[in-house]
Amino acid sequence: MSKKIEMILESSPVNVSHDTYRRECKYTRGIHIEEQEFKAILDSMCHDSRLYFDFHNPRKKIKKGTYLNGHSGLARNIYDYYKNNYDIEINEIMNGKDFYVKLI
Repeated sequence: MSKKIEMILESSPVNVSHDTYRRECKYTRGIHIEEQEFKAILDSMCHDSRLYFDFHNPRKKIKKGTYLNGHSGLARNIYDYYKNNYDIEINEIMNGKDFYVKLI
């Protein structure tokens, strides 16, 4: 079975809470990632990248069903993980636009 991962374009925005900014963020694009793979992505992050991820997703549990706020630094980590581990390039994630991550 081959691994497949891609950006999802939503017909209506998906709201994800951003507790740091105390507001809801509306995303029209996102990516669904298996919980265990996302944990591996987090484990591969350098300290500064992990701090920035935590800033955008404070108190969010890393578990199936959770929606997370994406940003360009996280996009780079996701891109690198799939490129290095599966030789999959998710070029759409690298355009600087914000996105959500849903853990599946």
